[in-house]
Amino acid sequence: MIKHSFVAITSIAASAIFLSGCGKKEEPKPVAEAAPPPAQEAPKTIDPAKFLTQPLVSEIFTADPSAHVFGGKIWIYGSHDIDAGIPQDDLGSHFAMRDYQPISMDSIDGPATVHPVALDIKDVPWAGRQMWAPDAAENGGKYYLYFPVKDKDDVFHIGAAVGDNPAGPFKAQAQPIKNSFSMDPAVFKDDDGKYYMYFGGLWGGQLQKWKSGKFVKDDDAQPANDQPALMPKVARLDKSMVEFAEKPRDVKIVDDKGKPLLSGDHDRRFFEASWVHKYKGNYYFSYSTGDTHFIAYGMGKSPYGPFTYKGKILEPVLGWTNHHSIVEVGGKWYIFYHDAQLSNGDTHLRNIKKPIEIHYNDDGTIQTITPYTPDPPAAPAAAAAPAAPAPAQ
Repeated sequence: MIKHSFVAITSIAASAIFLSGCGKKEEPKPVAEAAPPPAQEAPKTIDPAKFLTQPLVSEIFTADPSAHVFGGKIWIYGSHDIDAGIPQDDLGSHFAMRDYQPISMDSIDGPATVHPVALDIKDVPWAGRQMWAPDAAENGGKYYLYFPVKDKDDVFHIGAAVGDNPAGPFKAQAQPIKNSFSMDPAVFKDDDGKYYMYFGGLWGGQLQKWKSGKFVKDDDAQPANDQPALMPKVARLDKSMVEFAEKPRDVKIVDDKGKPLLSGDHDRRFFEASWVHKYKGNYYFSYSTGDTHFIAYGMGKSPYGPFTYKGKILEPVLGWTNHHSIVEVGGKWYIFYHDAQLSNGDTHLRNIKKPIEIHYNDDGTIQTITPYTPDPPAAPAAAAAPAAPAPAQ
């Protein structure tokens, strides 16, 4: 999940360009030194009929769904959004989540159950603040929860916790996974039984601070627009499932000529929210483009890539962030995602939506989904938003 936010009081304002008809959100513009004019008040409620699907649960705010089938039941691991009363900033400080509550479903169309807290930040010895988008895996009857959280020096790493039940509770390891950094872990099990973790996120996710291979606190620069974009990372997990078997390497996302996507290509380059699935011998790496709000994807022949960009799976949703997972249930494939319907567009109070079936074309490409009915909800004019970190000179 993205850890960047608007200065405006709601992110529904940031959706205005897309929702008013062009189908694409405008890139954030630099913040003027003078305070921007106040956004119009967001509507008190939005007609549920405007959305293609409805919230999966409503008793808590949820986001960043990582869906799996364990023991014949669907389990969704996501962020537990809260309103911590922290002012919004471009590092996402108001995304102050501090625990995880799994969600389960007996069938893809059935009701969803919210389970008790499976892991709390107070039970992670090395954690400082902000438990963001998690993932989970099963191996040998044990269940593993992987989570990003800032350490006590405010640096993101990825932790692992182990449990005997997919609902938890999970016991966290004493230290983060060695050589892990940034956020948004996603774990893929290949047909040969090997597990791979994908991770990384720009801006508040701190991936740009690791360009040199070491954390540089004050380095927020992106590569120049005509240079290759920063890449997500991948590492195979070892037999313990709580450490890497190798040092992380780049996940290369390339165009149809085999050239890396460029830093200035915001409609296609990686921003956050890695996910991998496999269909008919092809590996699919899907991700969020962040400030252009698409779920995009590439196809490859290895879990390490390279992945050739193929298009978009999901158009922008209500709210700034877009984060998903893709899972096979009963021989069909579904995308889980979130938006901010329940909070009327508040970017840090989101809700996981009921899943949508995805459809493949004959060549293996995926048909694009629009998360609205033909008459989408109206939104007020967009307010100014913080700029992305400046390109390297």
